[in-house]
Amino acid sequence: MTISTLAITPLISLIAGVLILVMPRLLNYIVALYLIVVGLLGLFPQLAG
Repeated sequence: MTISTLAITPLISLIAGVLILVMPRLLNYIVALYLIVVGLLGLFPQLAG
């Protein structure tokens, strides 16, 4: 079973949006983690699978 990056991105965004609504103080951490992951995947595409 293969899940493409295009299918994961909206799911991550949805989960992050719900978490931000529930706990707004998480915004900084969620954005930072998202940017780190996207940056690493951009630099090392083989990590995405």
